[in-house]
Amino acid sequence: MLLRVNDTVVVVSGADKDVKGKVLKIDREQNKVLVEGVGRVWKHVKKSQKNPQGGRLNKEMPIAVSNVMLVDPESGKPTRLGVRYLADGSKERYAKKSGKGLGLIGPADPKYASK
Repeated sequence: MLLRVNDTVVVVSGADKDVKGKVLKIDREQNKVLVEGVGRVWKHVKKSQKNPQGGRLNKEMPIAVSNVMLVDPESGKPTRLGVRYLADGSKERYAKKSGKGLGLIGPADPKYASK
């Protein structure tokens, strides 16, 4: 999974289709992401010391990674992500539509450096 926290994504399917938001949390084991303002549900909370008033809280729930796409930094449209090796052998994420680099993934590995 190539998404990172603070990436801007757009929801491509489901109830919140076409909504843009920032990735707040990633659950790699369950392939889910928590996106700001997406997947909101009402949670009924009983009165307690922590929540003395009780009532209904509106909170965001995780959605499947397959339902979101990264927003291309140049065009502002949804794009897929790819990985490529740079000349020094380091790995980089990039947007497939524009080809723009989105930051390094790993340190330089000399066996992937161009000669």
